[in-house]
Amino acid sequence: MTAGGDTGLLAPGWAGSPAAATTSDTAFLRALLDTEAALTRAQAALGLAPTEAADAVTEAAAAPDRFDVRSLAGRARAGGNPVIPLLADLTAAVGEPYGPYVHRGATSQDILDTAAMLVATRTLEPVLADLARTERALARLAAGHRDTPMPGRTLTQHAVPTTFGLKAAGWRSLVLDARDRITRVRRTLPVQLGGAAGTLAAYQEYGARDATALTEAYARELGLAAPPLPWHTLRTPVADLAGCLAFTVGALGKAAEDVLTLSRTEIGEVTEGSGGGSSAMPHKANPVRSTLIAAAARRAPQLAAMLYGSLAAGDERPAGAWHAEWEPLRDLLRLAGGAARDAAELAEGLRVNAEAMRRNLDLTRGLIVSERLSAVLATRLGRARAKELLTELAGRTRSEDRPIGELLAEEPELKDIDLAELSDPTHYTGFAGALTDRALERR
Repeated sequence: MTAGGDTGLLAPGWAGSPAAATTSDTAFLRALLDTEAALTRAQAALGLAPTEAADAVTEAAAAPDRFDVRSLAGRARAGGNPVIPLLADLTAAVGEPYGPYVHRGATSQDILDTAAMLVATRTLEPVLADLARTERALARLAAGHRDTPMPGRTLTQHAVPTTFGLKAAGWRSLVLDARDRITRVRRTLPVQLGGAAGTLAAYQEYGARDATALTEAYARELGLAAPPLPWHTLRTPVADLAGCLAFTVGALGKAAEDVLTLSRTEIGEVTEGSGGGSSAMPHKANPVRSTLIAAAARRAPQLAAMLYGSLAAGDERPAGAWHAEWEPLRDLLRLAGGAARDAAELAEGLRVNAEAMRRNLDLTRGLIVSERLSAVLATRLGRARAKELLTELAGRTRSEDRPIGELLAEEPELKDIDLAELSDPTHYTGFAGALTDRALERR
């Protein structure tokens, strides 16, 4: 058995997902090394370092397995971050005469912040792919069940009928909202380069002639954005990531919560394609995908709050505020990655039980269309009389266990109304079909 290491034993929501690989300690080490190499190449491109130095640093950084992650973690305590021990090891690996060009002019935060943006970019790519899978599956469900009636529920109770197509279209709308937010943030994730206090002063001494060329070259090397200013204490990129990730997990959580409700034994309107088993009850097929997404949705807001709290970062480089970001940011990336993976599997395998939906529409014996009855009868009897009659008949519907349509048919003043059609819940879904069509037009 391997000792130590974050394998996700207590995190089945993200274990085994693409995000587990892209946010691992090894992945962060790789990003740190990529960042150091890119910085040296950017300096070489501008004539601030020899090309041979860029080649030497890139070659040394291309072999992450020569660096001991566990040793780096232990030695990070001395300086408060892992870049300091990595710098020593990378410099030694490069050797003379080019070792001194490693990390030249940078500060630890430049490297760690840039590596974090690189890790985020690499994690968001599979998240977007899984959101695309989810969106496509939900579009199929929405179109296929455009006119499948089901009870609408408000405050846990039957309200008026709706359609499953409209519900699935709503889930898809949230997925597209998440996609758009992630896409927008991903395009803007920047490198960090400011030097000791955000002035780039050392690079001026090394021959830089303007404030932007090196940062832009650095950004090109890594495929990240070039920020207008060093953002050591201007934490907009991290806050933007926090927002889009928390939104994504919460948006997927909405669908998961609905599935958890609709898949209850006594409701049975949907089931997950492959439910999970129970250690004690062989008959159970638990909605595991939905459960894990719902769990992620409960954790994400608090993680985002921690990252928003670090916006209040003092001085030109902060003590504590920056350090507090690292773990919650990684946790949020993992939650979003795992939730997106599970949402795709959930949507692609979801089974819809239209018969159960129809059966549940009749549970209130027609009272689910009381809104419609009230509107129609008010025009015939007047509002006051319609309300009085419906209140009376609603009580009798419950006490006598008879459909309200049957009771209405016994009223002499309503003999010429087609009460069977009027009290049929499948005929009172409003513009649900048209709204579903409209939602599906969005790409």
